[in-house]
Amino acid sequence: MNEQAQDQTASGGAAGIMTVAVAIALLIAGIAAFYLLDTRPDWQRWSITGVGLVAALGVFALSPMGRRFWQFILDSRVELRKVVWPSRQETLQTTGVVLFFIVIAGAFFWVLDLLLAWITRLLSGQGG
Repeated sequence: MNEQAQDQTASGGAAGIMTVAVAIALLIAGIAAFYLLDTRPDWQRWSITGVGLVAALGVFALSPMGRRFWQFILDSRVELRKVVWPSRQETLQTTGVVLFFIVIAGAFFWVLDLLLAWITRLLSGQGG
């Protein structure tokens, strides 16, 4: 199977693309309704926008791309359970080492700056 056929199979073909296009159109319609109904009370404007968002999410969830996205979320949760998180002691030790080296690097660059400024003053004959 060539790459183009694989891409169409993965995205659901033309029907999948149309489903996503309908979801985007519903989202845009909900946002447009918010601005077009500016004479209505705010709760009505926000409600119609929410309906457009929920409808767009529902249509997207039914599309092949939406189903793949949901499967990705589920797979990510499984992988997240496999992560070995550091203990509190390891976290504090690592943080301490990082802060120590930040102080060391700051002091080094401060001394380097003073040295370069002194050399520049010496070579240019300015300041003192």
